[in-house]
Amino acid sequence: MSKITAAITAVGGYVPEFVLSNGDLEKMVDTNDEWITTRTGVKERRILKGAGKGTSDLAVPAVLELCKKRGIDPSEIDMLICATTTPDYVFPATANIICDKIGAKNSFGFDISAACSGFLFSLVTGAKYIESGQYKKVVVVGADKMSAIVDYTDRTTCVLFGDGAGAVLLEPNTEGYGVLDSILKSDGSGVKYLHQKSGGSVSPPSHKTIDAKEHFVFQDGQPVFKAAVVNMAQVSAEIMERNKLKAEDIAWLVPHQANKRIIDATANRMGVDDSKVMLNIHKYGNTTSGTIPLCLWDWEKKLKKGDNLILAAFGGGFTWGSIWVKWAY
Repeated sequence: MSKITAAITAVGGYVPEFVLSNGDLEKMVDTNDEWITTRTGVKERRILKGAGKGTSDLAVPAVLELCKKRGIDPSEIDMLICATTTPDYVFPATANIICDKIGAKNSFGFDISAACSGFLFSLVTGAKYIESGQYKKVVVVGADKMSAIVDYTDRTTCVLFGDGAGAVLLEPNTEGYGVLDSILKSDGSGVKYLHQKSGGSVSPPSHKTIDAKEHFVFQDGQPVFKAAVVNMAQVSAEIMERNKLKAEDIAWLVPHQANKRIIDATANRMGVDDSKVMLNIHKYGNTTSGTIPLCLWDWEKKLKKGDNLILAAFGGGFTWGSIWVKWAY
């Protein structure tokens, strides 16, 4: 019997219509377009507007697009994993809400929280369910409404983040396509450098925590930048070495869109030319769990069957990893 691998067979994506440009931010905080662009690579980001709108509202259109492309009904989905840092609620899982909204009546689901590495962790998890032979159609969606936890008076963080979602469908493959290898890492000692101070069980919401603006992203930029450059680059090079892949074998590097300088460092470490790097940080900013699937969505028409992709990310807390995917269509 041929080995079963989990192949990506469809991609969907969604970003809100509202655009928040660097020019807009210049009117809100003490910053300017040149400063933002040279340090981050971000020119604009999308923001989800409307009362009562949450992360599931970003994910739903992405998953529905994926189903339409593949020609399947949501009721055919066996399982849905949602990678998110900004769930609709503390509970229930946003994955469950997505399934209800799209009519995935035969699916079970759960959320994975791993900050910006969430999509990678979720993709590997979903792949294992396919490889086991237990499920035939697993959806992995990365979605975040980062505008909900961004302080728009903090010029160091508000320039970075945007809202968006991307989703992939995993199905069994016996021809050697799909998720072929992965290296995933975490180091909880990084929590002090990048986290949300309050809102969890350590520091539940109170008047004091709200007044102190502790329900927003906190980031100590330099330690995070240094750790991201080293670890994201190292793990990407490591997965190539382990699988005897050379730079010329790689069709695309699909990096988490946190900072263009981190992306450049990763590409350089891999020996991959800039022309092979997926980059949309200038359009969407850092959508956390959404960045990698949104890249696949943007580049889908350029991908060819058999292309070797290296997916790489680094996230708060710290989490990081890399995945080798052989494109299936």
